[in-house]
Amino acid sequence: MTLNNGVKMPKLGYGVYQVDAAETERCVADAIRVGYRSIDTAQAYNNEEGVGEAVAKSGVPREELFITTKVWISNAGQEKAAASIDASLRKLKTDYIDLLLIHQPFNDYYGTYRAMEEAYKAGKVRAIGVSNFYPDRLIDLCKFVEVVPAVNQVETHVFQQQAKAHEIMEKYGVRHESWGPFAEGRKDFFNNPVLNAVGAKYGKTAAQTALRFLLQSDVIVIPKSVHKERMAQNFDVFDFTLSEEDMAAIRGLDEGESLFFSHYDPETVEFLTGLVK
Repeated sequence: MTLNNGVKMPKLGYGVYQVDAAETERCVADAIRVGYRSIDTAQAYNNEEGVGEAVAKSGVPREELFITTKVWISNAGQEKAAASIDASLRKLKTDYIDLLLIHQPFNDYYGTYRAMEEAYKAGKVRAIGVSNFYPDRLIDLCKFVEVVPAVNQVETHVFQQQAKAHEIMEKYGVRHESWGPFAEGRKDFFNNPVLNAVGAKYGKTAAQTALRFLLQSDVIVIPKSVHKERMAQNFDVFDFTLSEEDMAAIRGLDEGESLFFSHYDPETVEFLTGLVK
């Protein structure tokens, strides 16, 4: 998928959220062997080092890989964010980050974004963007920054398809990326009758069907698994195309609400901002 600055990003990547630091190197190495070339991590995951080790030892040329990381709330503000970007580069054992995101829309995220713009201009970062920015905050940011965000990574799965947010992202030239494409198994995700019925037509699982639906909806996906066979299964989604009838059936699963938390909920905001102390 081509980002708004011309950089090309794989539509399917491997996410390491909740992958234990001790297992990260092995998991990322497995993912690269399977064929993944996009790896998504974050400062808050505490496993950037494992990603860096796996990439360094993979034997795959750096330019063939696409590494994403995110600046955490505690590193917000121009000075702190700049220092944290350099720290992430060291941990990832790389001269540049392909995509750098603001992880949460809290604290001095305008200062953070200025540091990211500077890193972008300095060649430390190939593209910058945000994560968990709802349409109101995304529009506000797009209107007042020099470099328009290339990506917004938000909760997106068949039960929360973010249709309105997707429209806003398209309007401002921001690519839509999903976190939680399997809703972390909530609502008995993998046994969903619609996903399984549609998948059966193509000889695919509910998980593969859900990923294919997002890909055909122009959403970047980063499924996570610590099992190599599941990584391979999640990667095997480019040999079939869902019909419009099947796409419509899956669109019907959309409930339009988060299965995790809302950034409009004061308790959620208090919890997330409280994590920096």
